[in-house]
Amino acid sequence: MTQKIGLYTKNMNGVWFGVACDDEQVFATTFTNSEKSAMKSLTEAIPQSMEFQVCAEPSILAEKVLRSAKSVYDGKGETESVPLATNNLSPFTKHVLEVARLIPVGYVTSYGALSKTAGGSPRAVGGVMAANPFAPIVPCHRVVRSDLTLGGYGGGLDLKEKMLVRERRSETLPMEIPVGAKRLQVLPVERVLERT
Repeated sequence: MTQKIGLYTKNMNGVWFGVACDDEQVFATTFTNSEKSAMKSLTEAIPQSMEFQVCAEPSILAEKVLRSAKSVYDGKGETESVPLATNNLSPFTKHVLEVARLIPVGYVTSYGALSKTAGGSPRAVGGVMAANPFAPIVPCHRVVRSDLTLGGYGGGLDLKEKMLVRERRSETLPMEIPVGAKRLQVLPVERVLERT
């Protein structure tokens, strides 16, 4: 039997959030300014070998993911962790996304720091962030340049800055996040916002 993925979109406060999932795992998430753009992003992110259908009503998992994506967008972080389907991704991409998902609300890391922890070069990490199929659940907006300028963002730098402003927590000290035998260096988001 072929696994079928459901595509769901929902407009919340003028932003279209989307999720592609079955009953057990999430294949893609997105947020954008139109339903058409959300659907395009979802269909491009799911494996070509999988069948999908557009669904009017969200499944239980889809509703959880949509709520969680909206919470991240609003600067509050994930409401609950959801299982991401990463088996179709390269081991490198999977690991970079897993490490990026650990960056807490109120903090950022650099492409270089992420590459030191997850492997690869800063440019390769940037490529993974640019193609992130799980935005904003995997918070690629929390990855910036080593000089603490914003870098790039698929939704535009204005949106990246606004998301980081919403995540401001008045933190002052850097932290290290354990990742296996390594540690990911993260800095308060205020350090980036001071430069914008």
